[in-house]
Amino acid sequence: MDKNRLKLENVGKTFRNQNVLEGINCEFESGNIYGIVGENGCGKTVLLKLLCGLMRTSTGQVQYNGKILKEEIDFLPSLGVIIENPGFFDELSGFDNLKVLASFQKKISNKEINESIEKVGLINNKKKVQNYSLGMRQRLGIAQAIMEDPDILILDEFTTALDIDGVEMTHNLLRKFRDEGKIIIITSHSAHDIRSLCNRVLTIRNMGLFDGN
Repeated sequence: MDKNRLKLENVGKTFRNQNVLEGINCEFESGNIYGIVGENGCGKTVLLKLLCGLMRTSTGQVQYNGKILKEEIDFLPSLGVIIENPGFFDELSGFDNLKVLASFQKKISNKEINESIEKVGLINNKKKVQNYSLGMRQRLGIAQAIMEDPDILILDEFTTALDIDGVEMTHNLLRKFRDEGKIIIITSHSAHDIRSLCNRVLTIRNMGLFDGN
């Protein structure tokens, strides 16, 4: 089976004439979990947004299987993502939130939505998201990211607010997805997440991206 590849070529990002990232070259390949670490404000979330196509590069390019993001393709074609706090309609149930999101792509049925809810340890009931705890909202965010069985998962601080069982559940899911050949890119303030999961750790330092902590 051919491997999917997500590639950064001389990528930089500037805001109001201030460089945040510059000269970044890296390749992400199927069947691996990559951890991106660095100090607060170093540009981790910006880098993830560039990889997703949620933000344009100022210099260089992002490629997916040889196609240039924002030129030949607008977004990654098979992507599950959590960036910053997952946003939901508070007045709807968890299931109804996922159903609304699934309606955009029309790839999955209620069955797959229910399966994703069960995988993250939630129950499909009529409880409104406004009554969810922070941990339950995070689990729902993970369910949203995985429900369409994407080839790429990009997860920013994905264990925030999860209890010990939630962290273990999420780690087991990510290892399973890695073994299925997905590209998984994570950020986390938890050294346990990074040590337990990642095949390769990349550090943002002085606006560049380097191997290792």
